[in-house]
Amino acid sequence: MRRLAYSSLLALFSLAVWLLLGMFGYHWLAGLPWLDAFLNASMIVGGMGPVDLLTAPAAKLFASLYAIFSGVIFLGIFGLLLAPVFHRFLHRFHLDSEEKS
Repeated sequence: MRRLAYSSLLALFSLAVWLLLGMFGYHWLAGLPWLDAFLNASMIVGGMGPVDLLTAPAAKLFASLYAIFSGVIFLGIFGLLLAPVFHRFLHRFHLDSEEKS
């Protein structure tokens, strides 16, 4: 349970950092207010897509790269959450080491 709690906290922290990075990018590059930047970043991280129309080339480039890496970050966070469960599964069925005599 301790490993699961630690992995959950690490996943939550990683998600918060990634969301903050997206908020800063949308705020500074696209000129969106903080609430709209939060909305756009959270929609991208959630896989829904952006809400506001972006006109500046730098904002479009940021949004494209942020969307691509959000998919990778999402898979990594999902792996962080499943790692303790999979580890327990290996221990439960003695699949983590070769058979001992």
